[in-house]
Amino acid sequence: MTSEPAPERILQRLDWHVIRRLDGLLQGDYRTLFRGSGVDLTDLREYQPGDDVRAIDWNVTARTDVPHVREYAEDRDLTAWFLLDFSPSVDFGTVPEERRKRTVLIDFVTTLARLLTRRGNRVGAIFYGQRVERTLPAGSGRLQVLQLIQAMQRQPIAARAPLTDLNLLLEAGHRAVKRRSLVFVISDFIGAEGWERSLDLLNRRHAVMAVRLVDPREQSLPDVGALILEDSETGEQVYVDTADRRFRERFAVAALAREAAISTAFARAGVEAVTLSTDEDLVRAIVRMATLRHRRRGPAATTGVPGAPRAA
Repeated sequence: MTSEPAPERILQRLDWHVIRRLDGLLQGDYRTLFRGSGVDLTDLREYQPGDDVRAIDWNVTARTDVPHVREYAEDRDLTAWFLLDFSPSVDFGTVPEERRKRTVLIDFVTTLARLLTRRGNRVGAIFYGQRVERTLPAGSGRLQVLQLIQAMQRQPIAARAPLTDLNLLLEAGHRAVKRRSLVFVISDFIGAEGWERSLDLLNRRHAVMAVRLVDPREQSLPDVGALILEDSETGEQVYVDTADRRFRERFAVAALAREAAISTAFARAGVEAVTLSTDEDLVRAIVRMATLRHRRRGPAATTGVPGAPRAA
């Protein structure tokens, strides 16, 4: 087993292969991704299609019979928190073999942390394995990013246990993050159901984005003959014959049902959600995320900032 690369090497690799490309594709318009969450009310205006419904001022709307939204002064400095799920299923990955969901998580978090801190913002993280295991207090600068990388590398592979309870991670975020912040919940969202209420409560206080880690083999199985499949959460094993077309079809149907349930949970919580696959180029994934946020927030999100995101 090869040793993990030093945090400095990981940061240098991502600076060169990912962040330099993002600088060109996004043309420096990182407010599309990292919009401040100000608290000073500056104006009221009529609601326009695409506005965030959470900004509606219901008192003014009731008085005028016309929907109005509140506008706030944008904080130039913001704090971002990463709520990180290192439960057993996050150590799954197939294409290629070394691209586990854990690897994608580390690269993604490092990239966002680097983009944020080099503009003077602060980042912190909360780590979950079988339970909430540690918190890295928010800080800024290159040293903070290196400490975050090291903490992620040192996070052990969680022992198999009863299903992951993401409520523990989300509730820890709700308790620990006091000031309104940008919160990324990064998980495969595989585990016990019922986490959407905790996600909704977190989203009422902060600007939350859910980043879901996936692997193609979680959606469909190739015909490779007899296999022993193991549940990465509980360790339960089952013998299957992937040459059986009906089995592969049942597997795909079950995967679609799981996808639908997770999408419904995100919708109930009212959070933006993006998918990050082990077989996807990280630059394209982040540009896709930026484009999604740009479209949902509309032109007001980037007023006065040159260079809208372009498709990769």
